[in-house]
Amino acid sequence: MHIRVAACQILTFPSPKESADKMIHWMRLAAKDGVKVVAFPEAGLCGYACTPGYWEGADPKAFRAAERRIERAAKTLGLAVVLGTVHWEEGHRIGDPLRLFNSLLLIDRDGAVKGRYSKTHLAERWPAPGRRLFVTKLAGVPSCFIICHDVRYPELVRLPAIAGAQVCYFCSNESGLLQEHKLSAYRAMPIARATENSIYVVMANAPGNPDDLHSPSQSHGNSKVIHPDGNVICEAGFFEERLVAATVDLSAANRAMALRSVNDETILKEWMREGVRLVGNAERGTMKRQRGTRNAER
Repeated sequence: MHIRVAACQILTFPSPKESADKMIHWMRLAAKDGVKVVAFPEAGLCGYACTPGYWEGADPKAFRAAERRIERAAKTLGLAVVLGTVHWEEGHRIGDPLRLFNSLLLIDRDGAVKGRYSKTHLAERWPAPGRRLFVTKLAGVPSCFIICHDVRYPELVRLPAIAGAQVCYFCSNESGLLQEHKLSAYRAMPIARATENSIYVVMANAPGNPDDLHSPSQSHGNSKVIHPDGNVICEAGFFEERLVAATVDLSAANRAMALRSVNDETILKEWMREGVRLVGNAERGTMKRQRGTRNAER
């Protein structure tokens, strides 16, 4: 099976409505190019707003309205979307405050929401950490998901790869070009996640903004599609806005290296098998998320 996948490297805005307008434009371009799954950067619906004041006044209704527009466009275009967004959920006990999460909304080609992945390891102070790993199918392909700082924790990809994921969608808004000492590691880590698991990695990072290099929301581009053997198939530059698209052969994503960790007779075998039990199915958490969002919108 072959499938065309893409990372959409674009700058977006603090306004979810404006960001959705721009994303839908790029979704149309992706659909014309034959893309079946497109990934957007981390927190793309708000331009990775990271100032405390922004979140004090953020409106859950505006985010959900923008998400619904993306869902409808996905259905119209027959295009699956990995959407960088945020969402609010109820606490575990009655009366608990709503918690804000840095998340990916997973939308299939029919517009159906397949779940949300919330960032596990945080590099920012405004969200709560996610507590779920899962594999879900997008455009029929078992897939897993990580967000930015998550890439530094290999188990977040290894365990879902063992559980069946053939593609990892990695959405990020990493440090800007002025932090040049980080760039080598940023390039190495997603390549490692692909080759150590024998799966594809589709990395959607925000580009740098040459007019605002000192902004705390700056990133540095280099979105890419990585083959399971670790070779980069295609890659964007630092500042350009573009689709980074490739047609990939899923037979190459055989998960061979990931599976060795649970099949080889090593001292880690049973420990890894126990870890895989943490990996669930995205749809199981969808109804709870929808209830929490509805309450946030009231």
